[in-house]
Amino acid sequence: MPRLFKKFFVITWLTLAGSVAIIIATLNFFETLPSASKLERQKREVVLDLTENLLVKDGEEAARRLAHASEDTVPVGLTISRIAETGACADRSTAETRTVLKDGSCYRISVPRQGNAILDKLGPFVPGFGILISSAISAAALARYLIRPVVHLRDGLSALAHGRFDVRIGHKMAGRKDEVSALAHDFDSSAARLQELQDAQQRLFHDVSHELRSPLSRLQAVGGVLRQSPGKLDAMLDRMDREVERLDALVGEVLTLARLTAGSRLPLKTQTLDVIDLLNEILGDAAFEAQAREVSITANVDDSFLAEVEGELIYRALENVIRNAVKYTAEHSQVTVQCQTTGDLLKVRVADQGLGVGRGELERIFQPFSRGNDAAPGGGYGLGLAIARQAIECHGGRVYASLPDVGGLAIMLEIPRRPAMSSPANDRG
Repeated sequence: MPRLFKKFFVITWLTLAGSVAIIIATLNFFETLPSASKLERQKREVVLDLTENLLVKDGEEAARRLAHASEDTVPVGLTISRIAETGACADRSTAETRTVLKDGSCYRISVPRQGNAILDKLGPFVPGFGILISSAISAAALARYLIRPVVHLRDGLSALAHGRFDVRIGHKMAGRKDEVSALAHDFDSSAARLQELQDAQQRLFHDVSHELRSPLSRLQAVGGVLRQSPGKLDAMLDRMDREVERLDALVGEVLTLARLTAGSRLPLKTQTLDVIDLLNEILGDAAFEAQAREVSITANVDDSFLAEVEGELIYRALENVIRNAVKYTAEHSQVTVQCQTTGDLLKVRVADQGLGVGRGELERIFQPFSRGNDAAPGGGYGLGLAIARQAIECHGGRVYASLPDVGGLAIMLEIPRRPAMSSPANDRG
């Protein structure tokens, strides 16, 4: 049962229980009022009758002594007054007065009604007032309990709308453990993800502008040389061709990375492919390129691994890792490629015998435009491993690096047979 429902139920139930308790207490209180009123009326009649009899038998002086004595002991407001009009004695006695004719004089004996007249009038309305007050207090507490987190959430959404992705509201829900606090934590996760994407976009813009500046500067230098020495046209044209090719490769890799990043939450266009066939094709091309550096590729691969994958992405991931190993391994060394199938998971390990990277750089090398500190200048743009990780993680797999004991760098790619419904690429951050 949701916790917020439990809180609503408890508050409503307590409100009703409190209202019923007020009604019962009020009824019990006013049930005692008739008894008290009856006792007070009987006492008043006794005093009036006693005073009347004493006045008739012993006269006015005795009656007044009784009145003074009663007021000194138990004051009831007993008064005796003489009425000038003898015709007033013909008036009927009431519950509070007696009229007595004695020796030709008319006397009025009175004892006023005691009690709270206002309470007597408001008594029937007290239960309603109690219910109204208790329900108002409960409604105010419930409204405050609900409105405060809504206000925090509204302020947070307003901040996001204005581009402030660093806003967090989870700490303002301290002490709450219900659906509202879960919503606040989901909001914080979304804001953190947006902030991460914004930071990544800004880093990407900065890195792309930095990487584009170098070949463009060289192209400008070529133009300057041509203006000063037209005889170097052929050599400068070759240099321009190389720079244009570098720019084309850079733009292609940036577009690939941008497509992977932007489409990480889109469904993959998968087909059933044999990943081992793709791997063997890549190994054949890489072996031909490795001959120029006298590098050998040792492969130990399985016969087949059919999987539901997007072939282009898996091909780019495997190619980037293997060509990266061939590029950075030492000359006259070897690159080792090993495959292992565990259930519905294919593990591909690519190890080189290069300089490797520092242990603190094992994660940084997968960041766009990040290269190891010992990487050779002009050896690439640092996008290959970033593209490989994004491509594999879009399939629900994993890519990570390790440092073998014999030196160099090892990259492990884990490719599932079927894409996961929620890939790690979508869950990170």
